[in-house]
Amino acid sequence: MTARGWYVWWIATVAALGGLLFGYDWVVIGGAKPFYEAHFGLVSPQVQGWAMSCALVGCLVGAMLSGMLSERFGRKPALLAAALVFTVSSVGTGMAPTFHAFVLWRMCGGLAIGLASSLSPMYIAEVSPAGMRGRLVCLNELTIVIGILMAQVTNWLIASHGSGDLMQRNTDVGWRWMFGATAVPAAVFLLGMLFVPESPRWLALRGREDEARRTLERLGGEQSAAIVLAEIEQSVRGSEHRNTLASELKMLAGPKLRGVMLLGIGLAVLQQWCGINVIFNYAHDIFSAAGYGLSDILFNIVVTGITMLIFTFLAIATVDRNGRRVLMLGGCAGLAAIYITLGYFFRAHSRGVHMLALVVAALACYAMTLAPVTWVVLSEVFPSRVRGTAMAVATASLWAACFVLTYTFPLLNASLGTAGTFWVYAGVCMLGFAGVKKWLPETKGKTLEQIESFWT
Repeated sequence: MTARGWYVWWIATVAALGGLLFGYDWVVIGGAKPFYEAHFGLVSPQVQGWAMSCALVGCLVGAMLSGMLSERFGRKPALLAAALVFTVSSVGTGMAPTFHAFVLWRMCGGLAIGLASSLSPMYIAEVSPAGMRGRLVCLNELTIVIGILMAQVTNWLIASHGSGDLMQRNTDVGWRWMFGATAVPAAVFLLGMLFVPESPRWLALRGREDEARRTLERLGGEQSAAIVLAEIEQSVRGSEHRNTLASELKMLAGPKLRGVMLLGIGLAVLQQWCGINVIFNYAHDIFSAAGYGLSDILFNIVVTGITMLIFTFLAIATVDRNGRRVLMLGGCAGLAAIYITLGYFFRAHSRGVHMLALVVAALACYAMTLAPVTWVVLSEVFPSRVRGTAMAVATASLWAACFVLTYTFPLLNASLGTAGTFWVYAGVCMLGFAGVKKWLPETKGKTLEQIESFWT
């Protein structure tokens, strides 16, 4: 690999650290739950549920703010803000003296998650050469999975030795270290972001062409920089760049961009409503059905994290070769088939290791397709002049869909049963397959400006 290639990978890896913090923070609360609940004396189901879900409020706010911040101040300052909030909120959560302070800091952490989930893939897409963009944006999902696995390992190590005096220490201070430990990678993220360049496309759109050219030459050479700058100029020719949120939202709702905006929202919602959270919610029951004892269940959940990690690497290896469209179609079809089969076995009250195999297959399918490729597509389909705002809308839609999924899951389970719930999500995946086949163009190997020409 050339020096330029290593430089691009380094920039993308630094930006993707936001995904690692996102993954760790989102999962670690499950392991900390029994300890902070005992510490704060949380016994009401409503209060326990609020403690688990309050960060989602921050996620929604962060996602909505990401567009305004990234368009007005730049991608790099917005990511620096996310890293700073991550660092401070990690320490604050770990040191929270009261439950109300705990909730406030969790919401601040959610704010950072919302910012990073929108900004990291967008920034990586804007600094990546066309032929590497899919792999580099997939780094964001890889770091999310690594963060999840780190949290799962932490939870397993603590819970597997959680008895006697150690359990009391975990109730007193153990859960604080689980949250506070996030400050270390958050500080690395903050430090690393100080040394990466601003997005050249954002610079070019602000008339700072000399800075944009220098960055592009460092990323891809003089010839590549000249081509990209010419394409950016062509893409915005005849239309003044609007720098207000209201005007950009109006553009996205207009006839030219309404289609791509609806596509982005649809893909964001599909990534959540494809039903993979059903697998996580049913992990305990399914592993028990496969014959595993209680002491092995958390270890098996770690195994699922390793599975997702392995297949995310496969996504990185294939997304620029096979393309986005093929992987999205394969993910929808594969998950639908697995859910239909799982629903059948639940309906028949079947037990055995085949249930575990189906769970692993579903997670592998998701990790190789919908999980990373959705972020790749969202980061590249929107026009440059409104990319920040459009990405914010799509990411906010994703978090809203996550809330709806979480809220409706117990209702579906109570009314339809386990089998019926799996079949509902199989139906969603089949609808997703039809939508992707009809509306999603293939974007592999194309510059962001070439992709923009699909819609304008």
